[in-house]
Amino acid sequence: LSLRRQRQMCIRDRAYQGSFKLKGATTAASSTISASNFSRAHFVRVQTQAATNTVTVKEGSDVIGSMILVTAGDSVIIEKEESHTVETSGNAVGSAVSSPR
Repeated sequence: LSLRRQRQMCIRDRAYQGSFKLKGATTAASSTISASNFSRAHFVRVQTQAATNTVTVKEGSDVIGSMILVTAGDSVIIEKEESHTVETSGNAVGSAVSSPR
C-alpha cells in the first residue's frame, strides 16, 4: 500500500480535543505493548512512557503502518481493523476507546 493509504487506514495523528470512553481492554503500565488487538477494538489510544517510542500496526507479520512518538507522555489515537495488532518498541499504555455518542 502507498504511504498515503496506510496513513488513511491506520494512524490518525491529528490532535483531538474532547473525551473518549474506555471500552475495556487496557495494557499494563511500565511494559511494551506486544501484539495486542485490544479485544478487536477499532480505536486504540497509545500513550508512551518512553522517549522515541515506535508504535507499529500489523496484520499477522505484515506491517500496516508505524509512527514514532518522540517525547514521554505523547499519545496517539489509532484507527485499525479488528484483526490488526498494535506493538510498541518501549514502555507504553494502551486502551481501547470510542468517541462519545
